[in-house]
Amino acid sequence: MSDLAEGAEAPNFTLPGDNASEISISAYRGQPVVLYFYPKDNTTGCTKEAVAFNDERAAFEAAGVAIIGVSPDSVSSHDSFKSKHDLSFPLVSDTDKVAAEAYGVWVEKSMYGRKFMGVDRSTFLIDRDGKIARIWRKVKVPGHVDAVLAAAKAL
Repeated sequence: MSDLAEGAEAPNFTLPGDNASEISISAYRGQPVVLYFYPKDNTTGCTKEAVAFNDERAAFEAAGVAIIGVSPDSVSSHDSFKSKHDLSFPLVSDTDKVAAEAYGVWVEKSMYGRKFMGVDRSTFLIDRDGKIARIWRKVKVPGHVDAVLAAAKAL
């Protein structure tokens, strides 16, 4: 588990993105970034979260803020997820959990008494200087995007 805190340098990574792209956090230096980690493409909560971020994309863009989604799914899964829900921001494929571990979101979870490793739904707001401005862990989807947008506008 990472002990990342607000004010810390955001861990950099370079990982495959959708549509054969490559995404590096360092490439966004000079622009605030919403980096959100979610467990799985095409599941109820993850779809609602992605669609909510996408619905507010114009407001994030007006504030000069980029949105990046990250999950352990494959690039092909991301490509189909983006297409199915008309998502217009990049999705990163973190199959080896490099970014998830760096941000401390690859954790032991429990469901119906069964323990397993998975992504703890979390969002990081990274400022123009590459520092973590805000952290939301154990995210509940309803109202989350509005809270992130308000914090992003305050940067």
